[in-house]
Amino acid sequence: MSTEKKLGVLKDFLGPSYRVGDEHLFTCPKCKHHKKKLSVNIEKDSFKCWICDYKSPSIFRLVRRYGSFNQRKLWEELVGRIDLSSGNTDLRSVIMSIDAKQLPEEEDVITLPNEFKTLTGKNNHISSLKVRKYLKSRGITKDDILKWKIGYCPTGEYEGRVIVPSFNMDGRVNYFIARTYEDEWVKYKNPPAQKDIVFNELYVDWESDLVIVEGVFDAIVAGNSIPLLGSSLREDSRLFSKIVKHDTPLYIALDADAESKAIKLIESFLKYDMEIYKIDVSGFSDVGTMPKEIFRQRKEEAVPMAESLSCLEHALKGLSAI
Repeated sequence: MSTEKKLGVLKDFLGPSYRVGDEHLFTCPKCKHHKKKLSVNIEKDSFKCWICDYKSPSIFRLVRRYGSFNQRKLWEELVGRIDLSSGNTDLRSVIMSIDAKQLPEEEDVITLPNEFKTLTGKNNHISSLKVRKYLKSRGITKDDILKWKIGYCPTGEYEGRVIVPSFNMDGRVNYFIARTYEDEWVKYKNPPAQKDIVFNELYVDWESDLVIVEGVFDAIVAGNSIPLLGSSLREDSRLFSKIVKHDTPLYIALDADAESKAIKLIESFLKYDMEIYKIDVSGFSDVGTMPKEIFRQRKEEAVPMAESLSCLEHALKGLSAI
């Protein structure tokens, strides 16, 4: 009876299936291949797509990523691993607490500086030439400028600064980065707005690999990515909660001098059974100084952290002892 109920939960969000031996074949929600190639074995508690190789030794990962909160809750009751009325706090109950958590419905909405001038149009003003030269020196292309809606301020409070706006899911500005392109000692001068945001969430693809980086210029190199903007990414933050809810494959690419911070971040996500990798940034101060082709290569070579985190911690302890 339990198997039939579990199958019913899966059909609720995956759609119809057919059976071959012990396997139930569904349409894969990740690659959406037109044939039913997602093989689910309820007895062995595992699944695998024979097209895109999306797989796991736990069906809960599938329910967690594509099912509703109520479907996840029902699955928990069926597998019998936790007593929802008790105080147990294993992986699944912790994840469900993340699901149930109510984030603030609205983020702060701000406006760009009055002096903001976009670089996405035909802005040939002499003041823009120095900005373009600076951006080019950082490997930022015209396509990058267009995608990230980059501009600058020639006068005013943010005079002499490149402006990179952040847009929430409604397309409204909720933050911006103001980085000097002059020789000022203070490199960044950002607005007095809340930083518990998902920077540029409007452009984040939660269904694809997501890279976590330090700054916005790192994010421009990394592609589908989110900058931490100096934060430590607390487990009660908006960004952390959304990453766990979406069960997004995660790549960590923090600055070369932030290994300890990277380890703490990786440990936090591993508690939620996240698929997580660490990108090697050695030889560069940060991702923003990497040529894009080198970053892509290193991302392909990234190490899955569940197996290697203890080795990395050991290596860091050895370095700190020198």
